[in-house]
Amino acid sequence: MNVRLDSSLAWKTATRLVATNRDVLIAIAGVFFLLPSLAFSVFVPEPQMAPGTPPGEMMEKIADMWTASMPLLIVVTLLQMAGTVTMLIVMTDRARPMVGQAIRRGFTALGPYVLAQIMVGAALGMGFLVLVSAAALTGQQAIGAVVIIGAFIAMIWCSLRMALVAPVLAIEAERNPVQALKRSWALTKGNSGRLLAFFMLAGLLFAVVYGLAMMLVGVVLVLTTDGGMQQVLTAAVSSTLTAGALVYFVAILAAVYRQLAGDTADEIGDIFS
Repeated sequence: MNVRLDSSLAWKTATRLVATNRDVLIAIAGVFFLLPSLAFSVFVPEPQMAPGTPPGEMMEKIADMWTASMPLLIVVTLLQMAGTVTMLIVMTDRARPMVGQAIRRGFTALGPYVLAQIMVGAALGMGFLVLVSAAALTGQQAIGAVVIIGAFIAMIWCSLRMALVAPVLAIEAERNPVQALKRSWALTKGNSGRLLAFFMLAGLLFAVVYGLAMMLVGVVLVLTTDGGMQQVLTAAVSSTLTAGALVYFVAILAAVYRQLAGDTADEIGDIFS
């Protein structure tokens, strides 16, 4: 019997996890989330667009920026993935491993985590391409639009079903990416809608906090700094807020896993004692 997700309980559990492990999480977030994000913001600034720039030219500049920054983006993504697993281990392992031990275990799980994400991305991308191509062959724009919308919804649904891959790798010490995907699929059965609503509400909360904070910081920086210093400070504040949001997101994944795993999680250990 599948467990129904209680988002209120999951949020309370997530906030308690962050509060209990605050000092360690700050250190890990600084290394794996804050510094990589700050480096990316500083070394890959957004392209400057002159007023009246045609949309086509704007898209071309943005594409060039992302292409040029791809090596750094890959490094940042891998560090964030390793940091995610490391945080999950720190928050859920009742043996209370040292930070160095948790980091080593996080990097051990990085390979399977990357492979799992590649498999999901490849499957979703291929499925989307096949559906859109089939719709295009009909020559009917209405059918094409319906298929694209349907494929987009299906991609979101599949992504939700795979949302617990990282907790499975970290908490259950699973190292087979296929088995991790199957486990996440089984755990999230019947809870896709609740997961979507929970993640959207959490995302909205973080977006509001981020927007208000950056608005306030922007006003202060405009009045007190200029030029390169303003850009660096803005990037630092933005990266700090983003790192904080990622910490809470990881805690949410741990809390959701704990609920949906039920007795299995208890057998692994009382991860919230």
